[in-house]
This record gives sequence, C-alpha cells and structure tokens, in this order.
Amino acid sequence: MDTLIKDSIDKGITYHEYGKLIEKLVAKEQTTGKEQSETRIDFTRLNARRMKRLDKTIVLTEEDRNVFKKIQEKQTWLIIIESWCGDGAQTIPVLNKIAETTSFIDLKIVLRDENIELMNQFLTNGTQSIPKLIIVDQDNNVLHTWGSRSKSATALVTAYKNEHGKIDEVFKKNLQIWYNKDKGKSIIKDVSELMITAPLA
Repeated sequence: MDTLIKDSIDKGITYHEYGKLIEKLVAKEQTTGKEQSETRIDFTRLNARRMKRLDKTIVLTEEDRNVFKKIQEKQTWLIIIESWCGDGAQTIPVLNKIAETTSFIDLKIVLRDENIELMNQFLTNGTQSIPKLIIVDQDNNVLHTWGSRSKSATALVTAYKNEHGKIDEVFKKNLQIWYNKDKGKSIIKDVSELMITAPLA
C-alpha cells in the first residue's frame, strides 16, 4: 500500500495543473476517463465553469482557517477524480481553498480510470465513487479518507433513493442547487471534523 500511495502522489498533479487540463479538454471537446461520451464531455464543460465560479466565491471563516492552521506536520491530500464528475467539481475547489490555508498541506490529484488499483483500495460502500480524498502523512501512512460527498449531501441522496428507488435527473439538478446554496460549508465542516478525529489505525 505504501508504494502504491507514494507512486500515486508522485504522478499526481496540482489543482492549478488540473484546471489547465480541463481547459484543454474543453477546447478539444473531450473529457477525462475511458468513456468519451457526449454527456461526459458536456459535464466537463459545465464543471469547468462551476470550478471557476467556486474559486471566486468560496470563503473560509477565521474559525475554519484556525482548524487547518493547527496542522504542524506535512500532509498530502490525494484526490481521486474525473473531469465529468459533478460532485467532484463542487468539491475540489473547496479542498484546494482549505489546502491554501497552510504550507503543511500538499494537494495532489489523480484520475480514477488511470489509477484503478488505487481506487479499489478506497471504495465507498463497495463502489468506485468519486471524488475520494485520501489524507496521508509524510511517511505515506493513511490518516483519513473522505468522500464522495459530505454527510449532508449523502443524507439527501439516501433519502431520495429510499423514496424513489434511484437517483434521477430531477434529483441531480436539485443536488446542484443545494450545492450552490451550501457554498462548500458542509465539506469544510466534514473535513474540519476529520482534523480532530484520531487517525486511521
């Protein structure tokens, strides 16, 4: 596992590089991942706009900042994602904003379909759900994992599935509206709580 984590971090890209990658894909009318469908290409285009908007609008309170400024040892925040992932576009700008609060967090990004072995080590309820955040220390020990959604968003998904049997386009639109209103606060809350939780054994 240590070698897999290290190799993944070594080939990971920064948030800025990820943004540039998406810009190039949009210009070429392409997406990340194996499936180059029109739907996923459209989502990549939409997500590029979402990320730019969130980069400008996400605000961390002083209380939020203080939580992450307490980190006193180097950590790598490794994120597994794909450009077409709607939850990813709503999440990754928030995680980047958090990482910018301290020099002790190094944020790196890898693509799921190019890193299936890594993905399969960090499944969510047996599925390859993204985005997935893996927080590791300077010796590549896994401290925490998070994803693919905040507790609040997951509760909305679960409730809708229980009532309707599946997630449909109506819910997906409603979830994006919820994300817009939430402004990353639920993600910040979840990750803040991780910081005061005992690391994984």
